[in-house]
Amino acid sequence: MKITIPLTRLVPGLIIGPASWLGPYIAAASLFLPALIQQIDENNKIHLLALFSACGMVTAAISNMVAGYLSDRTRSKFGNRTPWIVAGAIAFMLSMILASTANTIPFLLFCWLLGQIALNFIVAPMVAWIDFAANDRKGTASSAYGGLGMALGNNGFTIIAAMFLGNFRFGFIVFGVITLIGVLISVIIVREPSNLNQTITCKSRKNENGLKNLLAIFPKWSIGRDYYLALIGKLFQGISNFAITGYLLFIMTDFMHSNTDETQNSIQLINIIMLIFGISMGFIAGPVSDKLKILKLPVGLSTIFLGIGAISLSIYPNHIGILIYAFAAGIGMGIWNSLDNLLNLQVIPDKSRVAFFLGIYNLGNTITQALAPIIAACVISVFGFSAIFIVSFVFAMIGGISILFIRSVKK
Repeated sequence: MKITIPLTRLVPGLIIGPASWLGPYIAAASLFLPALIQQIDENNKIHLLALFSACGMVTAAISNMVAGYLSDRTRSKFGNRTPWIVAGAIAFMLSMILASTANTIPFLLFCWLLGQIALNFIVAPMVAWIDFAANDRKGTASSAYGGLGMALGNNGFTIIAAMFLGNFRFGFIVFGVITLIGVLISVIIVREPSNLNQTITCKSRKNENGLKNLLAIFPKWSIGRDYYLALIGKLFQGISNFAITGYLLFIMTDFMHSNTDETQNSIQLINIIMLIFGISMGFIAGPVSDKLKILKLPVGLSTIFLGIGAISLSIYPNHIGILIYAFAAGIGMGIWNSLDNLLNLQVIPDKSRVAFFLGIYNLGNTITQALAPIIAACVISVFGFSAIFIVSFVFAMIGGISILFIRSVKK
C-alpha cells in the first residue's frame, strides 16, 4: 500500500530539506572550493577546478545510483528514506570540516569526493519524498521542493556565503553544520512512517536478478523514451546554468575585472534577485500546474529565459548585464525548479523504483555542476571567457527542445 504523508508535514520538509543540502553544496562548489584551490595553487586554478569537477561527476553518478537502489529496498521503523538521509548529512558535514583544513590538492580532492558521496545519499532518497504526496497534490509538493527549497539553496545561501569569501575555510565548517541541522529538522517534520511491513514487489525482484547485466536496470529507449528525454533536458539545462554559476567568481574577477568588494556585491545582488523570483515561482507554479493541468510547456520554455540571461552577460559585461542575467535566469530557474521534478515523476518508467529514477534524474543538480566546469574550462582555454555565455545559451535551447519532445505529457 502506498504511503501518503499530509502536505502540512511534507511541504515544510520539502522546503527545509533540499535547501539544507543544496545551499551548502552550492556555496562550497561555486565559492569556497574555487577560492581554496586558488589559495593552494593559483596558477592552475582553472584546470584544477575542472579536475575536481570530473572526479566529482563520476563519484556522484555512482553514489547516486547506489543510494537510490539501497533506499528503495530499505525497511526500517523510520521508513526507507530517512536513515540514508541522516547518515548522508553527518558524512557531508564531516567532509566539509576536513576540507577546511586542507593545504594540499590531493587531500582537498579526497575531502571533496567524500562530500560528493555523502551528498548523494541525501539527494536520492530525499527527492523521493515528493512521491509521498497525494496524486492531486504532487505539483504542490514538487513546487515546494524545487521552487522554494532549491531556490533557497541555490540563491539564498549564496547571499550569505559571499560574506565568507574573506574567511572561506570557516565557511566550509559553518555550511557543513547547517546541512546537518537543516536535514535533521526536515526529517523530524516529515516523520516518515515505518515501512517494516512493506514487501519488495515482484517487479523489483526481477530487476535485482537483472543485475547480472548492469544495463538491465535501465529500460530500453522504446519504454523509457520520455524519461530519457527529460533526463537529457535536465542535463543540458543544468550545464547551461552551472557553466555560468560555477565560474561566477572567476567571471567577476577575471572577465569583468571586479575587486573583492564589487565581486561580493554583484554575487549577492544576483542571488537576491534570483531568490525573489525563485520563491515567487515556488508559490505560483506548482498550484497553477495542478489547476490548469499544464506542465511540459512551462518547463521546456523556462530554459529560454536562462539562455537570454547568459547572452546578456556577453553583450553587457557590466552591471546592466548582471541585472538582466539575474532577472531572466531568476524567472527561468524559478519555473524550472518548481516543476521539473513533477515532470520527471510523470515519465518514470518503473514506479517500483521511484527513488532510483528520481535520484538519477536529480544528478542534474550535482553531475551537471561537475560537468559544466570541465566544458567551461575547455572553452575558456580555447576561446576566452566570453565564449562560455554562447555555450550556455546553446545548451539551454537544446535542453528545452528535449523537454518539448516528450509525448506522454501533453502540455
